[in-house]
Amino acid sequence: MSFLSKQVKRPLVAAVTSTALMFGASVAVQAAEPDLPSTMTWSSYDVGSAGYAEASAIADAFGKQYGTRIRIQPSGSAIGRLQPLLSGRAAVGFLATETFFAAEGIYDFSTRQWGPQDLRALAGRPSSIGIFTAKDAGIETLEDLKGKRFAYVAGNPSINVKCNAFLAFAGLTEDDLEAVMFPTYASAMGSLARGEADASCTTTTPSHVYELAESPRGIRWLNMDPEDTESWAKVNEVAPFFAPFKETIGAGISEENPVDIMAYRYPVLAVKSDMDADTAYNMLKAVDETYPLYKAATAAMPRWDINLAGVPAIDVPFHEGAIRYLKEKGIWTDEHQAWNDARTARLNALLEAWPKAVAEGEGKSDEEFAQIWEKHRQQALGSL
Repeated sequence: MSFLSKQVKRPLVAAVTSTALMFGASVAVQAAEPDLPSTMTWSSYDVGSAGYAEASAIADAFGKQYGTRIRIQPSGSAIGRLQPLLSGRAAVGFLATETFFAAEGIYDFSTRQWGPQDLRALAGRPSSIGIFTAKDAGIETLEDLKGKRFAYVAGNPSINVKCNAFLAFAGLTEDDLEAVMFPTYASAMGSLARGEADASCTTTTPSHVYELAESPRGIRWLNMDPEDTESWAKVNEVAPFFAPFKETIGAGISEENPVDIMAYRYPVLAVKSDMDADTAYNMLKAVDETYPLYKAATAAMPRWDINLAGVPAIDVPFHEGAIRYLKEKGIWTDEHQAWNDARTARLNALLEAWPKAVAEGEGKSDEEFAQIWEKHRQQALGSL
């Protein structure tokens, strides 16, 4: 039984005009409301985060439009956000890059207790990210990063994997740089203004990048040609959830001075793959239909427009129920379907490889098992 099958459902709403019935004219039927439960639980980042604020705004809109009461369960850890979803205590997770990590069975999810998770996406708000440099560092292209001081965040794979995807675009790896590891995100992002590094990667609006822009060093964002399909293919080998994005908001960025960088999805509306297709359809329909109620809640909320949030690339495949709604809206294309088919094949290959790794790792140490799983994981990806 699905999570939502136990909940009280709202009736479909249909209306016809008495005049039409009286004279036998065409019946005018109002669009049915999404069939939602009376109560739901969603997981999200901590209180105070963008993800929590956005989940709260959408939850408030659900309450106003449909009377659905939503409880948001916040957590500061990736596992803390995934567990309620996977156990069925939450219907939807407003997640970040842990969606991809969980599906891949990497980092926190590479242990015997986890492995790759069969997740799907309903939608995800585009969030841009770019490589920023000190303007006086002489770095004008991604290729110019070779040999330069690059700031990484210790123990933060969510940031670091994104930085390495940029390097892949230029055919570089971390070994081609002078990698400088900082203990916190704040210290890494502030390192350029302090003269301790020459480049790093982040979103375009944190206070640290504005501080760099106003410092004597100045700021530059490195462009990525959206038409360079060969380089984008290299990016997608590292992280298949990125797509080209023209950003017009941020430190040193404007409508008159945009930058071609890339976007990932945060938050991702993640669900389990076995969610009933009608449930997924109705959930995405409700997110779309309540958009006018929440689109002004934060500066980022306009990017929940279904035409932006309902298309690839994203961390995991789209749910079949979400695809049905997107097709009805005229948004889903053959190109989107091809992306989704390839992403599903990748996830299925990892799900099939996991039991083999577990069997081979029986009785082995955690360190040995990690190597065994990575071997099987690479074999599975190499077979695609």
